Amino acid sequence: MRGMRGKFLKTLKSIPTISSFRHGLVFQLNPTEKISIRKNHSFSAELVVKEALKDEDKELGFNVGDNESVTPPFLDFEEETDEEENLPSLLDFEEKCPPGGGDSVILYTTSLTGIRKTFEDCKAIRFLLESFKVTVQERDVSMHMEFREELWKMFDSKVIPPRLFIKGRYIGGADEVVVLHEQGKLKKLLEGIPQDLSDSPCSGCANMRFVVCFNCNGSRKVFTDSDHENDELHVKCAKCNENGLIRCSICC
Repeated sequence: MRGMRGKFLKTLKSIPTISSFRHGLVFQLNPTEKISIRKNHSFSAELVVKEALKDEDKELGFNVGDNESVTPPFLDFEEETDEEENLPSLLDFEEKCPPGGGDSVILYTTSLTGIRKTFEDCKAIRFLLESFKVTVQERDVSMHMEFREELWKMFDSKVIPPRLFIKGRYIGGADEVVVLHEQGKLKKLLEGIPQDLSDSPCSGCANMRFVVCFNCNGSRKVFTDSDHENDELHVKCAKCNENGLIRCSICC
């Protein structure tokens, strides 16, 4: 051990100092050459020191590769802190609260396949939210006109689904939601949402959230009494929507 230290000290002493090296070359080189020699000298000195340290490590039983680097723990902590600071907050998004959506996730979709891209976008966002196992209120604008009207009213225009809202904040359409998921930010926005741990579809509507009206069987008409003032045989059903459907009483 002492022998190696002595060898190491002798090696260091044999390296000329920067000041002596400057005095020897200051009158012989132009400024550009001075910089080049200075860099080469420091590089060669560094190599000599590394070789000496390597010899000492071998004698002590250490085997550290030239390419191995040790990263201080605080650097990893700083990287994690920076990542947390980059995560978005719901306050960063526009405040648009659908009816009853102040503390929940609401997704406006359509089940119509007339426009294929719109249908596929709705399907993709639905699948994405299901993968997080959170409770989502899906509102199909093609099955209930009231959903379509409230969506258009929020934007003052005839926007198309899908449209995602989380706790009264408008997150975006299909493209925006997919980008947030790819960046790992969507999960942060869904924190605090109740979990949906059910593994099977609703027994009442198979997750369609609507069932055929029990009063008119979907015809939207019910028979009247014989003493009706207009002598009509049937009138419009007051319990179902424009499609003869009512909300599922089990899951909605």
